Amino acid sequence: MAFDLGPLTAEITEATTVMGSAKAFIDGVAQKIADAVAAATANGATAAELQPVTDLGVALKAQSDALQASVVANTSAAPEATAARRR
Repeated sequence: MAFDLGPLTAEITEATTVMGSAKAFIDGVAQKIADAVAAATANGATAAELQPVTDLGVALKAQSDALQASVVANTSAAPEATAARRR
């Protein structure tokens, strides 16, 4: 009896794409915050005034890094590597 792995493969691909998109979004927002802080500083804002915003950017980056680490830790070996071991 053959099993159709197509739906499972599609789900895994979609999850990988969603996680990658989430990381890209989080990184993009963190970068926009950093850019805004730099622009505000250039226009006379002080580091103390901007610290809450800076802290938010740092927190977002930490969440992005945690997401990436979680994906890496919970991703199994590539199908090619698994197939090669079966031969």
